[in-house]
Amino acid sequence: MDLALDEAESLEKPLGPAPGTTGPSQKARSLWSDAWHQLRRNPVFIVSSLLILFLVVIAIWPQLIASGDPLQCDLSKSQQGSAPGHPFGYDTQGCDVYTRTVYGARASITVGVCATLGAALLGSVLGGLAGFFGGWGDALLSRVADIFFGIPVVLGGLVFLSVVTSSTVWPVVGFIVLLGWPQIARIGRGSVITAKQNDYVQAARALGAGNGRMMLRHVAPNAVAPVIVVATIALGTYIALEATLSFLGVGLRPPTVSWGIDISNAASQIRNAPHMLLYPAGALSLTVLAFIMLGDAVRDALDPKLR
Repeated sequence: MDLALDEAESLEKPLGPAPGTTGPSQKARSLWSDAWHQLRRNPVFIVSSLLILFLVVIAIWPQLIASGDPLQCDLSKSQQGSAPGHPFGYDTQGCDVYTRTVYGARASITVGVCATLGAALLGSVLGGLAGFFGGWGDALLSRVADIFFGIPVVLGGLVFLSVVTSSTVWPVVGFIVLLGWPQIARIGRGSVITAKQNDYVQAARALGAGNGRMMLRHVAPNAVAPVIVVATIALGTYIALEATLSFLGVGLRPPTVSWGIDISNAASQIRNAPHMLLYPAGALSLTVLAFIMLGDAVRDALDPKLR
């Protein structure tokens, strides 16, 4: 029986040479190796990856490029412009805008990564199980997801986070996961339904493979690509959502250093001290753009129809 199952699994492997090969001795590339082959030649992927790597490094070790303390302020320097050693000037409280902009990457990256991992894990598991088994569980998940889709994100954040007193990132992460998993669950469900109809899955089922073996060995590896694409693009969206909620006063709260908090404090002083708004807003926009560009490049590489 195991030999028969191995033969069924071999149906997943391509028999002929991959496009672009020149001889029968060259092995066909798998989906992931072919995607990596495309990504290495995509300048959008290279630029966005380098930028994201830089952001992750400064989020972990902000002291590498900022030696000051983001909470150390001097009111005598309130709203002053650029000065030696302080290229971005000072905010209303006399805090160094450059230091706060650098340290603000930590909160935004932490919220984005943790929320994306949580939403992707919860959504892919629930959506995958619903799509694989179908029945009443699938119908129930679809109706629950419809309920969450009907909740306005910003309004839900105002209601949910207004009763939270913690100044850490975890309430914001939990809220984003709570409203973010239905989108990934719907993508994962559709991918699993498509993958389980393939011939190699039907052959494995006919040869007596259990549900767990089929799900882990045959269906999941061929259904995870759309989830990765959606999660990568959603990461940038979640960072922007955190900044929006912090701007409205219900997301991250002081003394946490956040781009959304700094943008909120600078909004009323945009005419008198535009530098207070320019730099944190620019850092936020650049970060969101980098993740969206990365998601677009990964989508192009994993979807053969877009090549």
